[in-house]
This record gives sequence, structure tokens and C-alpha cells, in this order.
Amino acid sequence: MSKTSTSESRLWGILPALVTPMTARQEVDTACLASFTDHLIKQGVHGLIPLGSTGEYYALNAAERQQVIETVIDVAAQRVPVWVGTNAGSTREVIAFSRQAEKLGAAGVMLAAPYYSLPTQDELFQHFKAVNNAIGIPILLYNYPGRTGVDMTPDLVERLLKLDRIQYIKESTGNMARMTTLIRRFAPRLGVFCGCDTLALESFVAGAVGWVGGVVNVLPRAHVRLYELTVQKVDKADFAYARAREYFYQMLPVLELMEESGKYTQFVKAACGLVRHPVGPPRQPLKPATAKECDRLREALSHLRER
Repeated sequence: MSKTSTSESRLWGILPALVTPMTARQEVDTACLASFTDHLIKQGVHGLIPLGSTGEYYALNAAERQQVIETVIDVAAQRVPVWVGTNAGSTREVIAFSRQAEKLGAAGVMLAAPYYSLPTQDELFQHFKAVNNAIGIPILLYNYPGRTGVDMTPDLVERLLKLDRIQYIKESTGNMARMTTLIRRFAPRLGVFCGCDTLALESFVAGAVGWVGGVVNVLPRAHVRLYELTVQKVDKADFAYARAREYFYQMLPVLELMEESGKYTQFVKAACGLVRHPVGPPRQPLKPATAKECDRLREALSHLRER
């Protein structure tokens, strides 16, 4: 697959859930976003997803969202596809943000369940059907019940696959059995992406087509390298699981610390600074990682020889 941003391209590989850089005054830093976007592309990522959870979409207003989308798409310049998170609390808002992303040139949109309202499975189906019918670009589902409070079950996913825009899912329950169920039941019709960092190796070997993660912002080349060691070789004679496992174990201290901290976005932004790509603080109510937390991050990062 060539690296284009056309909606016809298949999506795969390492996709950073892109941070939204902030100034010290907590304003969106578009200059930093532009340079950081270019950095990630040059490190070999296969696509970009601005305005996901790590991108703090929930803390940005509509004008800021547009700034982020325009900046990332402009800098990407069709070198890699840009899929935009267009989540909100109501179907009406999600449709509006999805149409905005399509108009601005997004290759697709990433959609979680609407937060806080706790829709039923039938209500979720109607929600995604309404968005599906309102846009002309594909949809990457984002199942993260730990954040949204509702689970997109395999049976719901099967119903959703009747909608023509549903093509992928980022599975973030943290349950490997769920990953294998989705891959077994729905591949290749549905491309399944790992959304739980600590399950990446198992997910790749089981048949996941890629990995969407916030720590990609910190260690883009390491993520790409693991992908190269697994997905690009798993069906070939030169696939060496032991080598891939060894490399993944080097990454695990960072991945585990991020996921277990309860401060994922804060730690991702802090770690970006520790690897010499500062992206500023999170927006309140989140606060920057403390000096002691940064020391823990620095120690975890020291285990990875290749960055």
C-alpha cells in the first residue's frame, strides 16, 4: 500500500494517537504540532490520528479542532493518511465534526461511543448508522469502554458491518480474547487494530493489522520496528518470534508505566519532552507530570536500546 490520504487506501501499520501540543498558557501550539507531525512521519509511522483521547479532543473547542485538522493534513501532504477523531457527546455533534473532517481532507474518521450518556447497543447502532449515512469516508470504530462506559460487543460489531463505511476497529478493552474473537469472526472484512499497548505483540501475531497508540508519539521508531518484526514477517520464513518478543520486552517498561499510571495523556506528553520533542502541558483539568513521575519515565525509557 502506498502512503496516500485517499479514502480508497487500506489502513494498516503504526498510527499515533497524535498529541495536541500546548503552549505554557495552554493554547494550541500549531507551530509545534506542524514540526512534530513531520517528525513522526519521518520516523516511519504509517498514518496519523489527531483528536483522539491522547489528543485531548474533549478539551478543545470547534475552532481549535479545525486548527489541528488543517495543520496535520497540510503537513502530512499526502505522505501518510490522516484519520481524524470526531467524537462528541451527541450524534448531531459527531456528524458535524465528521463532515468537517471530510471537508478538510481527512481520509477517514475514528469514532468511539458517545461519552457519558451510556447508550444501549441498539442506540449505538442507530448512532453509527446516522454518521455512516452522513459522510462519504470510511470509519474506524474505537471501542474503549474504560473511557466511554459502554462496550461495542462482537455482536454489535457484526451488525455494524452491514454499514458500508465501517471498515476498521481499534479494540481497547485490554482483553486479548476479545481481540482474537474479532479477528477470527470478521477479518479480512474488518481490519482490527490493537488499542491496548501491552497486548501489541500478541495482537500482531494473532492477525491485527496495526497498532493505534499514544506512546507512538514518544517512541515512533520503536513501534514501527516491532511492526516490521511481526506483521511484515509473520507469514514469511524469516519470521523470528523470539527476536520480536525480546524487542517488545524492551518496550514493556514504558508501555506498562503509561497504562498503569492513570495519567496516560500526562505521561505521554511528559515523555515526549524527555526524548527531546517537547509538546507542552496537557490542558486543565489535567496537570503536567511531577518531577518524581518524570524520573520514573526516564528510568523506563532507559530499557529501550533502539529508539
